[in-house]
Amino acid sequence: MAFIDKLKLTGLMALLAASALLLPAGADAATLEQKAPADATAPTARTGKVRAHSARASKSNRTAVVVRSGRRVKQVASVVRVEPARPSFGQLYGLHNTADSLDLKSSVALVLDSDTNEVLFSKNSQAVLPIASLTKLMTAVVVTEANQPLNESITVSDDDIDTEKGSRSRLKVGTTLSREEMLHLALMSSENRAAHALGRSYPGGLEAFVAAMNNKALELGMHDTHYVEPTGLSSRNQSSARDLATLVQAAQEHAIIREFSTSPEYQVEVGKRPTQFRTTNALVRSPAWDIVLQKTGFINEAGRCLVMQAKMAGRKLTMVFLDSAGKYSRIGDAERVRRWVSALPVHAPVAVDLVKVAS
Repeated sequence: MAFIDKLKLTGLMALLAASALLLPAGADAATLEQKAPADATAPTARTGKVRAHSARASKSNRTAVVVRSGRRVKQVASVVRVEPARPSFGQLYGLHNTADSLDLKSSVALVLDSDTNEVLFSKNSQAVLPIASLTKLMTAVVVTEANQPLNESITVSDDDIDTEKGSRSRLKVGTTLSREEMLHLALMSSENRAAHALGRSYPGGLEAFVAAMNNKALELGMHDTHYVEPTGLSSRNQSSARDLATLVQAAQEHAIIREFSTSPEYQVEVGKRPTQFRTTNALVRSPAWDIVLQKTGFINEAGRCLVMQAKMAGRKLTMVFLDSAGKYSRIGDAERVRRWVSALPVHAPVAVDLVKVAS
């Protein structure tokens, strides 16, 4: 009987050892878990305030025990938890159900002749949506018109850390740059800490800066627009395509905003190390485009956004694209508009106004 028990034990040990050899090195198991998003509150007709969860991937540790050659070996298996992307406000409103002749992927679009204000193309242009980092155009306008010294040093502080979305930045706390450098990075690379530091260093502080942003919007007649902070990380920064076209027109009057927003790359000293920053808009480098001013934006609630003023086909055009669904689709939409406009007779009456299609 003792001999049989010993034989069983030996067989069990051999089976466990063989199983261990089948496991990949460094991890004994990989588990993919799907977590359902929290329910979103219904959007309101005017502000569209929605609460939902963004797409994230996070890792946690789980312990596994493997028996090899009669020894217990403790290993840690990485567990990846994936959460589905939350819908944008435009998706929640059903704006992506709107069809258009150019088959744009943006649920909101507006194309204007900048010299005549003639509307060439319009799609859901009065919808009020989050605008993400398009906010930084107004930040730049307020900073520029405040006439604060551009060579004044501004130091990134803990107050500039993004607690809204938890985004990262290469501008570490303690980094000191001039106001001009901060403005350049905010416009070209959409640097959130740079934009926040610009607002924080405004006379009267951040609260006074946001008030100045909203006052400037009212001055320009941007009645669909409201700001709560200078970066665009908050979904409560909202506007319409028509208002944003007005903002583009106002921003392009400042040479420094035109120059910095269309700069392809820029190097600054972060600590004692030269650090290269690049534009967030690939079209800036394209020889097919003559861009006067541009700004990109993205948060989950807003989708992919883009505003530009560009010269083409004998015209200077203002283009606004909001709530584009894919990573590169806003660029694709801009290309579709460029090809379409280039094929039009100059100053042809081609205005198109599309409204939301019932879902």
